[in-house]
Amino acid sequence: MRNQLRFLSLLVLLAAASPAAVIAQPMALTEASELLSHPWVEPPPNRQPEAYFTNLRDGDSRVAPFVLRFGLSMRGIVPAGKTAGRAGHHHLLINQPLPLDFKKPLPFTDQYIHFGKGQMETVINLKPGTYNLNLLLADQGHIPYFVFSRPLRVTITAQDPKLTPAAVLGPRRIEILNLADQQAVKGPFRVQFHASGYNISHRDAGVPDSGHFRLTLERGGRRELLDFRQGQTEVWLNPPRGDYALQLDLVDNTSDRPLASAPPLRLNVSTSAGL
Repeated sequence: MRNQLRFLSLLVLLAAASPAAVIAQPMALTEASELLSHPWVEPPPNRQPEAYFTNLRDGDSRVAPFVLRFGLSMRGIVPAGKTAGRAGHHHLLINQPLPLDFKKPLPFTDQYIHFGKGQMETVINLKPGTYNLNLLLADQGHIPYFVFSRPLRVTITAQDPKLTPAAVLGPRRIEILNLADQQAVKGPFRVQFHASGYNISHRDAGVPDSGHFRLTLERGGRRELLDFRQGQTEVWLNPPRGDYALQLDLVDNTSDRPLASAPPLRLNVSTSAGL
């Protein structure tokens, strides 16, 4: 008992002297465990998990139907009913605020749309009007994580009856969203992956008909392979300066065979790390 009291007293003194050293450091280490372990990989600038929309900004106007795409920082995707680390699946909240109780499962209604197969996008076909949208990550039982987007307001100006979901979605494919071929970038920079018509999952969940992203960077005949087995859909990179060829692939989670490949990109990288 005396030793326990001494230990507790020491913790109190440490917390009083430097609370960040006692509290913030374990949180940072926990979040860092969600990142791919590679010397070129860095956490995002805000160093916090976040869901976000990759093709919509606050105040945008759209003609319905249109495709709404989802992004995710420092977490991975896994379908509903499956557990793998702290991966989860997306939920779209329409004209609904974030829940007050993060210990209750999200309901299944037209205003709480679940993407339990590991999807990264959906077709929105709302009637003309103004809507508030939130994106929220939840676990296998639809209980939300504290991982969500900033609320966005979008105005639907019209509905086009000639547009079908298949027409706006296009063919099945994977893409790098935020970079263009021959682009010059300065490190660290973000690479956003996207899958249309494919489901993403943490590999350890063993979900059939799902895949995970794999990124290859080639420079001067040397290849670096980044395998995003935790279901991650983006990465922040800070490689040495030089010219790179980037190849993004989607790999089947049960057979390791390639499901799809994106067009290769060539980048010229300068870096802030002095490498």
